[in-house]
Amino acid sequence: MLNLAGEKLAPFEPLLGEVFARFPHLDKNSLIDEASVQVTGEMTEEDVLKTVIQAAVEKTSVEEPDWQFVASHLLAHALYAQAARNRGYDPAGKYGDFHSLLHTLTEKGLYGKYLLDTYTPGEIRELQETIVPERDLLFNYIGLKVLADRYIVRDYDGKVMELPQERFMVIAMHLAQKEKERVKWAKQFYEVLSKLEMTVATPTLSNSGKPLHQLSSCFIDTVDDSLWSIYNTNSSTAQVSKHGGGVGIYLGKVRSKGSKIRGHKGASGGVIPWIRNYNNTAVAVDQLGVRRGAFAIYLDVWHADILDFLNLKTNNGDDRLKAHDIFPGVCIPDLFMKTVEERGTWYLFDPHEVRLQMGWSLEDAWGEEFERRYEACVNTPGLAKAEIPAIEIMKRIMVSAFETGTPFLFFRDTVNRANPNKHTGMIYSSNLCTEICQNMTPTELISEELIDENGEPVIVTKQKPGDFVVCNLSSINLGRVRSMEDIARIIPIQMRMLDNVIDLNLYPVKQAEVTNRKYRAVGLGTSGYHQYLAQRKIAWESEEHLEEADKLFEELAYHAIKASMEIAREKGRYPLFEGSEWHTGEYFERRGYVSERWQELKRLVAEHGMRNAWVFAVAPTGSTSLIAGSTAGIDPVFAKFFVEEKRGAVIPQTAPNLSPETFWYYKEAHHIDQHWSIRAAGVRQRHIDQSQSINLYITPNTSAREFLELYMAAWREGLKTIYYVRNQSIEVEECVSCSS
Repeated sequence: MLNLAGEKLAPFEPLLGEVFARFPHLDKNSLIDEASVQVTGEMTEEDVLKTVIQAAVEKTSVEEPDWQFVASHLLAHALYAQAARNRGYDPAGKYGDFHSLLHTLTEKGLYGKYLLDTYTPGEIRELQETIVPERDLLFNYIGLKVLADRYIVRDYDGKVMELPQERFMVIAMHLAQKEKERVKWAKQFYEVLSKLEMTVATPTLSNSGKPLHQLSSCFIDTVDDSLWSIYNTNSSTAQVSKHGGGVGIYLGKVRSKGSKIRGHKGASGGVIPWIRNYNNTAVAVDQLGVRRGAFAIYLDVWHADILDFLNLKTNNGDDRLKAHDIFPGVCIPDLFMKTVEERGTWYLFDPHEVRLQMGWSLEDAWGEEFERRYEACVNTPGLAKAEIPAIEIMKRIMVSAFETGTPFLFFRDTVNRANPNKHTGMIYSSNLCTEICQNMTPTELISEELIDENGEPVIVTKQKPGDFVVCNLSSINLGRVRSMEDIARIIPIQMRMLDNVIDLNLYPVKQAEVTNRKYRAVGLGTSGYHQYLAQRKIAWESEEHLEEADKLFEELAYHAIKASMEIAREKGRYPLFEGSEWHTGEYFERRGYVSERWQELKRLVAEHGMRNAWVFAVAPTGSTSLIAGSTAGIDPVFAKFFVEEKRGAVIPQTAPNLSPETFWYYKEAHHIDQHWSIRAAGVRQRHIDQSQSINLYITPNTSAREFLELYMAAWREGLKTIYYVRNQSIEVEECVSCSS
């Protein structure tokens, strides 16, 4: 006779048999024994299954990592049962009728009407036949759980309606809407998504198919030195945050503390009060209660308020000068780094006073022109300036980074020298995750008029839109790349998906739409980089790593550029292509692309153009790499094995494909000599037209001299940006918006 636990577990015997047939090396009985201890008489069948799943999760170890897949396969079964119950179909088929789902969720207002308006019933049936439920078996437990908890569509009561493969198909359908052969492309988009060969950015993953389909990850605005511009940015970025976008703000044009206002000396409060205002907006506009907004604010290292700025998040000093929810970033020219090397004197200026006395803006120049203007400011009598040893500012940067993980660093001259679109503007700063580098200008107020419209007063505001940068991101999963042929197959599909985001996006502010259509910039990135190396038995700290990084990222760049050219040949080039370094060929020459295939691509680009002004940017991929079962971005693993606690549940995790063969190639981030990471980033950077979210990993034992040398090495190796400094003794908050 069965005991209570046996009775409760008996209905799951066929399921457990099916699952363990895939994992014959694991002990099914040990799972049943451990789950049985926790089973009680009050439990429903659903509760019992949750108990079995959690027991499988907790058995995950370095020695037996496949338990996380047992747990995932059981979780998939639980999702099938919930969806079948909520949608009213037989759970034996796992997936229900896709056409009915589209109608149901459209009627409920959870899908936009545009999917049913675009695709015929016959096309939807054809796409349903393309769905492969077995691909749910590719997920590990944390990947499927994150997808189920955050991204698949539930009804207003939180009940599961959509299943993982249906989410992927809806994304594919959304991004293929305007294609002439939409069903063909929807199928191809679904293929790479469902095989986890690539991931889309978090907003694309979450919002595709929905009425409010904001698909872009990050937005960057430039603030002019006026009250209207300061508050216009506040309003615009609030709208961006409301729709799930991360925010970057360049504040270097705003006058410093004590500057003149309308001729009155000492009247300005400087940038800190405005930053605190943006901090309040980030907290208040909390993205439907899911998470608070995320704002990065950048300031130049020569700005007179830089010292207060570097204390924004530290624990010392006046709390009235703090903005603990802001992510500060510092824009650094080559001249500053040279001055630090020489232990020379650095000068701080008020940008408003510079404009008044010099007739130009210091922040509007880079490279040799910046150095000429800076020296002119230093040598101009009567222009207010503060002297400080450059190393003292660098020490403040290091103290803040050691304590808080920030500021992010933006090497402005390196960025602008490599900018393929310097013919139409310059790049002042980066975004929330430091991988985006695109031209920027502030939006300007032209006029406000009061007019009469049908007897009612109406205020009409005219603005000249600035370059309000938009980040359209996705990542190829290098952990699933087996050959260069895989790259050649995946990237053209991925680039088409990215390009389609631009035309199928719901823009929270109009100036973002103008900029996005003008440049059509995208950011193809990578996840699974450390996994890629480990699976090839390449040690992180090796010359072989540097050689592989060079070869791999050149291949990625080649196919991204080629795909953009091919789409331009089909659909037209981006409007500002003429005169760009893509057009002149200087882009290829600058990077030493001299092989026969590169020269042929250079010729084709000159002839047909580029669809996208920028194509390559490597984002952090925090949550999407979990879904894909890969390592994050271009980072090394934090640990081979670690335990997360989510909502009271313990979730052990291992590095992807952990095995006796890969174990020794997964060296953990804080044990890696960071100079190898910096050198590898420098090798990769040659092939990346924007930037990469690279973290530096330090420990409490890292000396100030060693820390300084990491920053100096990053600049010398040609890195464009530095994301977090991850001190082993502190935690930093991950950016979810840029996850791709």
